[in-house]
Amino acid sequence: MSRANVSTTGIWSRRELPAATASEVPARSWQIGGSTDIVTPAAAPRNLPAPLGDLSRASIAELQAAACSLLPRSGIQLDKRRRSIRKVAEHLSTFEGGAWQERWDASGYDTSEERLASLNPPASKSWTMTSGLTWLVGMRVIVPSVLTLRRDVVSDFSMIFRECQKDPLLAQVVDRIRNASNPDLQKHRALTELSYVLASQGIPVADLTPGALIHFDVELRNVGRGRETYERQIGALIWEVLHTMGRFPERTPATIRRARQGGPRSVEEFVDYHGVRDAGMRQLLIDYINQRAALGMDYSSLRGLTGNLVRNFWCVIEGINPEQHDLDLNEETYEAWRQEVDTISTPEGPKPRQGIWDLLIAVRALYLDLQTWAMEDPARWGSFATRCPIPPIASRGYSAGRRRQAERMADRTRARQPLLDHLIRHVTAEKDRLQAFRAAASASLGAAGFDFDGVHYTHVRRATPVRSSPQKGPRARRGVEFEEPPQPERQLRVLGAAAESINISAEEDQAFWTWAAVEVLRLTGIRHEELLELSHLSIRQYRRPNGEVVGLLVVTPSKSDRERVIPMSPELLHVIAEVIRRHTTNLGSIPLVRRWDPLEREHSDPLPYLFQYTAGPLRGVFSTSRIAKLVHKACATVAKDRPEFEGLSFTPHDFRRIFATDLVNNGLPIHIGAALLGHANLQTTRGYVAVFDEDVVRHYQMHMANRRALRPDHEYAEVADAEWEEFEEHFDKRKVELGSCGRPYGTPCAHEHACVRCPMLHVEPRMILRLDELEADLIARRERAENEGWKGEVDGLELTLGHLRDKRGRAIRLQKQSPC
Repeated sequence: MSRANVSTTGIWSRRELPAATASEVPARSWQIGGSTDIVTPAAAPRNLPAPLGDLSRASIAELQAAACSLLPRSGIQLDKRRRSIRKVAEHLSTFEGGAWQERWDASGYDTSEERLASLNPPASKSWTMTSGLTWLVGMRVIVPSVLTLRRDVVSDFSMIFRECQKDPLLAQVVDRIRNASNPDLQKHRALTELSYVLASQGIPVADLTPGALIHFDVELRNVGRGRETYERQIGALIWEVLHTMGRFPERTPATIRRARQGGPRSVEEFVDYHGVRDAGMRQLLIDYINQRAALGMDYSSLRGLTGNLVRNFWCVIEGINPEQHDLDLNEETYEAWRQEVDTISTPEGPKPRQGIWDLLIAVRALYLDLQTWAMEDPARWGSFATRCPIPPIASRGYSAGRRRQAERMADRTRARQPLLDHLIRHVTAEKDRLQAFRAAASASLGAAGFDFDGVHYTHVRRATPVRSSPQKGPRARRGVEFEEPPQPERQLRVLGAAAESINISAEEDQAFWTWAAVEVLRLTGIRHEELLELSHLSIRQYRRPNGEVVGLLVVTPSKSDRERVIPMSPELLHVIAEVIRRHTTNLGSIPLVRRWDPLEREHSDPLPYLFQYTAGPLRGVFSTSRIAKLVHKACATVAKDRPEFEGLSFTPHDFRRIFATDLVNNGLPIHIGAALLGHANLQTTRGYVAVFDEDVVRHYQMHMANRRALRPDHEYAEVADAEWEEFEEHFDKRKVELGSCGRPYGTPCAHEHACVRCPMLHVEPRMILRLDELEADLIARRERAENEGWKGEVDGLELTLGHLRDKRGRAIRLQKQSPC
């Protein structure tokens, strides 16, 4: 195939810019992604195969003989096939033309509202026009439109079409589709779509180009509009198979989504999207942003910089003063711009722009950079250098604004930290309840109904079209329905006592992923995009010399581009194991899927991602918005029983801030917390900690700086065997009666071995009986203290009892979880 099949522009890309003049306005792009790698929809040139010989002008008897040589059936079925072909051929013979294709084109069925199926006889007859048309299309006698294929061929068209082709390459493609890990429904639709695109364009599978498949995608969406809802990724599996087989050009995108939407936008496309009127300023902004991007900038930062300089600065200036053609702003224009950008419009009215400091810094950097670059390269930048209209005093409130922002984040964390346990209990209980509900419904499929939680439920029967027996050949009738009980692997729907239909499968699936997302986010403190990037390959283990196995979770590089490893607690290990078990139980293994990164606008390599979903025939990775919606819905449900949740919700990043606060406030050194959170700067971790004394951080930093300055260089040599043994011995000494201590290496016990009260103690579930004994002893001691009037002792015992009961509750929850 030629490289010409892949184009840099398509029907969704922007128009070509005209020759730039000061008065001309570049065309504005409404394209989702950049024009790079977009495939132009273009039907392949017709190259009609003749698998059964040239039948374009064959007689009716020859058509019947060719059809009956395929898919041998009984004599009755072959007679029906002959009659159907004869009826269609006789009808087409009434139209002008020498070849059957000419007569079909003259009939107008490809474009008219009248369907060929309207000529079908009553159900009692042994022939149909649709069956006859199916055989003529399959034998390559007629090339119909996509509209005709959608409405006028039988449901078994794909099977008949493939049998007629006798194409070894087509058989290979079909085998690849059938052996894919996709759901059966998606593979069935892919086979149908493959036969449709080859039949409608009159080509063999060898001529199927990327542009031809995109063209079929567009046509199928157009004919389906108003008739039924089509999947968002038509032809996705076909594209993946052909790309894997090497049937597409080398630079073709790996997925059809990337081919339709394009990859990351270029700087030119970013600037043109916002519609800069002045051609000179357009070129200056493009050159400046390209120069900044060359110094090292990721795609998200590039998009943010372009938004500030183009949308929020220059486009606003052009709206205020259309005659402005350079960066030399007068005082009136600058003040009008500040009034415009200092606030943003909301449904509740104008509000102060919280990102105003980032905007001012970006604009001021534009002017100062141009002044500096003009001295280094006056020929290129000298004509653009001018005074900066933003005075230095304008950024005087930057530090105060950052402090106010940190205070808002700290207040948000303080408000949510006490409510986290309520949310965890709710999502865990809801997950357990719906799993039991689904199990009860699955076990009662053969019965009329079942009882659960004091309510009687009845299965909702799903109406399914009737199918003929396999030995009777292709189905010829549609529209007859019967009541079919749902199968265990299908969606379970029941009808409650209040006549409310419940999709148990969907409800339980949503509850499970809500629980999994909340647990992983609050136990690891990872970012929400890092959560979605977790895969089966992220789980590692480290075996200590004493045989103990430590589970590790490898977090792929994200915002700070630094890979990190998080030791997994028993709770986290259970959650990860449940996610893996869910995939392997239903599918045998975790499927390989590609994740679409909306920030970088690119697909990942196929990986066994943990947070992937199945929606009908589609399989993909959860989006960040989907995770946020699941958590928000859980908070709204909790608010019905707990008023403190009214008007309050958690975001995925709230769990990260609470995790950081708990780590540092429980005695973990802040630099270790920064490593667990993936922060490159200790100041960033300080901003995450809501309740933490700044003096402690300052003194700790001074201590570490002085300690490193005084220690000789030879102490930073490689670790000796004795030092490594001491390191391992530390973890052995953390084992106590009730479980293990979680204090970091090199730190002594900060709570004077008051283990029951210590938040670093991890109680093993098998020690629950020992906790009961300790509780009985504490209660007896409290009763004596109350009788003796020892009020201080009573307060201390009450505090110890509270910590003990909290640890017992956590141990009981861990005990209920299946062993990993």
